[in-house]
Amino acid sequence: MNTEKVVEHIVNWLKDYATNAKVNGFIIGISGGIDSAVTSTLCAKTGFPVLCVEMPIHQAPNQVSRGREHITYLKTNFEKVIATEVDLTSTFDNFKNAVPTIENEATVAMSLANTRARLRMTTLYYLAGLHGYLVAGTGNKVEDFGVGFYTKYGDGGVDLSPIADLMKSEVYKISEYLNVVNSIQIAQPTDGLFGDSRTDEDQIGASYDELEWAMKQDELGKTESDFNDREKIVFKIYKHRNNANKHKMDPIPVCLIPKEYNN
Repeated sequence: MNTEKVVEHIVNWLKDYATNAKVNGFIIGISGGIDSAVTSTLCAKTGFPVLCVEMPIHQAPNQVSRGREHITYLKTNFEKVIATEVDLTSTFDNFKNAVPTIENEATVAMSLANTRARLRMTTLYYLAGLHGYLVAGTGNKVEDFGVGFYTKYGDGGVDLSPIADLMKSEVYKISEYLNVVNSIQIAQPTDGLFGDSRTDEDQIGASYDELEWAMKQDELGKTESDFNDREKIVFKIYKHRNNANKHKMDPIPVCLIPKEYNN
């Protein structure tokens, strides 16, 4: 990958999109992770205003500190970057106490994790509406189109996706080129939706390097029977998540009414 050319292309694409859409700038949620750090830096390089938003919900201190370190870096290097914090912890707690629950703790935990992401999406669109900004997504290719590792109408609810054609490994290469703060570059990827230290790999059962490999094998038409041992396990994990999350990656199904019913 020609990192310099890719960065230039994405920045120009963002500029053109914002200009044609006649908007005032970009807004992005800052998580302390590599994807939001790279995306916000690319947006800042356009010269348009960028609003970075921290939205903690019982957040781990190291995630908060990494996010703030990155925001400080952006504000130091780009004059049109501003930041705000919206602490959604009490909002989340009030929601949690207001809704009914069930005995299956794992199901409840997953539903509440997705609720965190959807509260953040709602916050970003509220602020975007106030300022006339576009919500920039942070999903990469293997997450968005491989295993569907994001929340539908949560972090998947965005106006445009600058890095969605980049594999996770390519996002890391761009982060080095952009001089993203080291604490973010070396941090284990996590969605931070459960209020604990679990990583993406803990949840998925495979690393992003392994998932990228599986995605490429799938594109080549390979099947589970083509592999053994760890490769077979990883490919099975990839295919299971890819199939289970098609509802996120495919357009919303529309029930089309036969024309003769309209006569």
